[in-house]
Amino acid sequence: MALLTPYSKVPELNTATVLLVENEEELQSKLANAIVQYEKDFNVNVRLARKLPLPVENKETRPRIDLIVFIVNLLSERSLQSVESSLAHLHSDCFLGKVCFLVTDARCGSHTQERLVSVRKLAASHQCPVICAEHRTADGVNAAAVRLLNILKVTAGMSPIATTALYLSSLTRCSVTSDLEED
Repeated sequence: MALLTPYSKVPELNTATVLLVENEEELQSKLANAIVQYEKDFNVNVRLARKLPLPVENKETRPRIDLIVFIVNLLSERSLQSVESSLAHLHSDCFLGKVCFLVTDARCGSHTQERLVSVRKLAASHQCPVICAEHRTADGVNAAAVRLLNILKVTAGMSPIATTALYLSSLTRCSVTSDLEED
């Protein structure tokens, strides 16, 4: 079982690869289709996984992964546990702007608020952004796809040099409220 490393492969010209990791696959395929269908000025490969580690069989043919998105359904405790166990299979260099968390169902009750706080603490400890998404509507899925494409453009090096540092600093800084910092 090898760690997933961000710089072990040579990047392909004008191509970026995003890995969507979701245990329950509720949003994963809708989001993948929205990312692929959205008009952009570079090629995007979307890879899907239920959890990490990735299988070793196709390691040699797997492209370089520019962004890893962990999708957490806040209505499911198992979804959060799967993400927590998958994080152990990432090399520490992945957390330098190559990982983000996408949460769904953030407005659905008190259990989800507790899990949202857990996800935000997890993201803050790894210096990763948290994106809230609405997966029940096509507009919500498309909005999430656009946000992920903007992050992917930066992480894959498709953004102009002058703006990359500004984008990365704003995308990798997790905004944590004071109640999380006190814990």
